Amino acid sequence: MPSGSAGGDLSATVLETLFTQAPMGLYVFDDQLRIVRYNTAARGVRGLPSDQVCGRRLDEIAEGFHDPELIALARQVLAGQAPVQDRLIRGRHPGDPDREMVISVSVFRVRPGEGHVLGVAVVQDVTARQHAADRLDILHDAHRTIGTNLDVRATAEALADVVVHRFADAITVDVLDDAVRGAALPAGPVDADVPLRRVAFRSVTDRAGRIPPGGLTTFPFPTPFTQSLHDASPRLVARLRADEPWLAADPERARRLTDAGVHSLLVVPLVVRGSILGVVGCYRHRDPRPYDDEDLSLAEQLAQRTALSIDNARSYARERTVATALQRHLLPRTPPRLTAVDAACLHLPGTERGGGDWYDVIPLSGSRVALTVGDVTGSGIEAAAAMGQVRTALTTLAVRDLAPEELLSCLDGVTGSLTRDTGEPVTASCLYAVFDPVTRTCTVASAGHAAPVAVGPLGEPLSVDPPAGPPLGTGCGRYEALRVELPDGSLLALYTHGLVRSAPDARGTLLRLLGQPDRALRRIADDAVYSLLRGQGEDDAVLLLARTRGLDEDRLAEWTLPEDPAVVGTARRLAEHQLAAWHLEGLAFPTELIVSELVTNAIRYGSPPIRLRMIRDRGLLCEVSDGSSTAPHLRHAHATDEGGRGLEIVAQLADRWGTRFGRRGKTIWCEQRTDDT
Repeated sequence: MPSGSAGGDLSATVLETLFTQAPMGLYVFDDQLRIVRYNTAARGVRGLPSDQVCGRRLDEIAEGFHDPELIALARQVLAGQAPVQDRLIRGRHPGDPDREMVISVSVFRVRPGEGHVLGVAVVQDVTARQHAADRLDILHDAHRTIGTNLDVRATAEALADVVVHRFADAITVDVLDDAVRGAALPAGPVDADVPLRRVAFRSVTDRAGRIPPGGLTTFPFPTPFTQSLHDASPRLVARLRADEPWLAADPERARRLTDAGVHSLLVVPLVVRGSILGVVGCYRHRDPRPYDDEDLSLAEQLAQRTALSIDNARSYARERTVATALQRHLLPRTPPRLTAVDAACLHLPGTERGGGDWYDVIPLSGSRVALTVGDVTGSGIEAAAAMGQVRTALTTLAVRDLAPEELLSCLDGVTGSLTRDTGEPVTASCLYAVFDPVTRTCTVASAGHAAPVAVGPLGEPLSVDPPAGPPLGTGCGRYEALRVELPDGSLLALYTHGLVRSAPDARGTLLRLLGQPDRALRRIADDAVYSLLRGQGEDDAVLLLARTRGLDEDRLAEWTLPEDPAVVGTARRLAEHQLAAWHLEGLAFPTELIVSELVTNAIRYGSPPIRLRMIRDRGLLCEVSDGSSTAPHLRHAHATDEGGRGLEIVAQLADRWGTRFGRRGKTIWCEQRTDDT
């Protein structure tokens, strides 16, 4: 709007033009704020004689709107302050106190003559325009904040943040319990007895609702809530009366609505692709405006946005449930009972990025045991499936008795092949350790995984920090192993990142927890959860605890044999005497045959030194080692063959057998069950 004199005063010419052309209300007032002139477009004075208008104060007549802010603005401008343009003032409509009214006020100063100063107020009713702008602001904020994550409760809370204080004095969001858990959506109407879970409640009074967040509820039939759940249509209760017939079906809710002073409410179903997810209730008790059809339309748009986001969260929860179930199916249930270690395992699925963590305790030949944990990158069903493939490959390689660094090199190639098969990059971290109870040594190798935490039998920290190789699947599979001695009663903790990511000095906490040698492993695992996790984490958390135990000397017998065919008989007698000492005479015949064949093969095809070792563990183990790295081959001899039946006989007599290679030479081993196996 143009101005005339310095300071933004309005010229008399401009004022006269406004009076003849402006469609909004114009008022000229003096320094006492009395109206001296007005135009007929001023809605508050239409049809009134001029003597009932002129001379009255501005706030008494201007658009019928009474607000002290209007008077303050007029006085400031008359005092020479800057003009006011398009200031919005909210208040109650003079003809209907339940309705809000919004006016736009502009105030200027004019000098019609020497020494005279007048004010001009331009007042326009912009209630409809401003309400439309308010609704657009609410929708904009809803689209900006609702659905920013894949969590049902967070989505409902985001809706509450948008509408409370601006559109509703209180809001409730109830979602079908099955939908919260990720189950498939039911088709058709929702019965009144179907439980709903309260996922959000918010009120301007900050009072708690009757149903706490997370609690289950049902709506008695018939009410606007059950009707909306039945036909997927919203309900508008513009003016809630105490004699509403549906209140009798739910007297407890009726009492709470009455006590809170609720006078108007909206009930809007959450619907996505024709399926009902739940229902939203919007209530007014402090805001005197009743809800109208335009409010109902806005509530429907908000509910549509919320329903879509909740359905996305439901689908994600369903996928997470399937991935978690698949992951648990692919993981071992309980660690096996072994002589070498006592083990306890803990797996906690993540809320968002679960599916890729694994652990395992794998019995190996010679009473040894492999301990491993790992984490496939990614989440969901794909990560769980890839984890199962990687873990299966690891188990297959482990029973071949590969050294830890060799196993990780092979596993790197297997993981890389998954990328080629699926077209999606698959990488994983892995820690693999082998403990030998005979030598009481542990050999550890790492593929991009955190080193284990270890303490001695008295709780003293032990350094077990293998060189960190590249993650599996990168094609850079060169790994190195660390070999350390672990006294009896040492405790190892292998874990994944999800256990320690949110805790400061997590390794220090683990060391403190492990440094209590008398505590049960399960108790230590639980204490680790209590100390390291604050609520269920986004990622999986795995903890594998293993307390080492060496093999007693009276359970081991070992002899070095000369490279002479005549020594085969001696080897049989040594085995017979050892079985008698262990009270295993019932295994004498098959054991003598096994020892005879293995020693004969070592003398005939191997090279010195030749060693015979017997281990009395949960089963009976016989091992024959020699200095040759030539791998034995199981042949199926024909009836006319005179030889070639040695390993075939061993395979038939033993429950398990195999070959492992050392730095020098190989060992052929076999295992037989005993009565206490």
